[in-house]
Amino acid sequence: MRVPTNPFKAALAKGETVFGCWLGLAETLSAELMGMAGFDWVVIDGEHGPNDLRSILAQLQVLEASDSHPIVRVPIGETYLIKQVLDAGAQTVLVPMVESADQAQQLVRDVTYPPTGERGVAYALTRAARFSQIKDYGKTADAQICLLVQVENRTGIAALDDILSVEGVHGVFIGPADLAADMGHMGDALHPDVQSVIMDALTRIRAAGKAPGILSTHDPMTKDAIAAGAQFVAVGADVLILSQAATALASKWKS
Repeated sequence: MRVPTNPFKAALAKGETVFGCWLGLAETLSAELMGMAGFDWVVIDGEHGPNDLRSILAQLQVLEASDSHPIVRVPIGETYLIKQVLDAGAQTVLVPMVESADQAQQLVRDVTYPPTGERGVAYALTRAARFSQIKDYGKTADAQICLLVQVENRTGIAALDDILSVEGVHGVFIGPADLAADMGHMGDALHPDVQSVIMDALTRIRAAGKAPGILSTHDPMTKDAIAAGAQFVAVGADVLILSQAATALASKWKS
């Protein structure tokens, strides 16, 4: 048995644009449903969704039956958390609030085995190595791991070029909501000043040879982001889809 190929990482390397959706409900049934909806990738959200390691593991298990590649967003870029989600079987990790090249370099070490990195070597016990069925996991896993970092405030934007210089960072996601708030436009990611910074950042990321990412539920912004070079584009979230559809249905019949 061999380490599974990471289709998400492969698509980004080819310059393809892939579309995804956020999973914030922290439930296996909804994750399974969303995985079968046709998205190229989905994010299991450990930062703002009510997830823990076991719920993340359970969603990784059910998503394995779908064509949607699971990305795990850890709540914070802590070495032990990243180690746990990788051992649980995640191949792509998204880390919020990255503000410096030093931070990005540590994250690269966290997802990479020695001697180049610091990922803990206990793969014989893990789901990632199919419980010892992948005999050469330690020697081959690094090539299929994809590290995505989030730049989502003014400090991160100021350090963007330095972050982009870090080898081993495969993609940079611009967080519109946090960036807008930090720029003094809470709740208004569509403000022209915020949009200007976002589109400029996406262009710079792509020019540096990294994959740019964004979350947008506003079609004109989504199209602008793709034109600016965005490659991994989240276009919705399970919570929003359910809430909006349920509200519309209730309103339709109550009115």
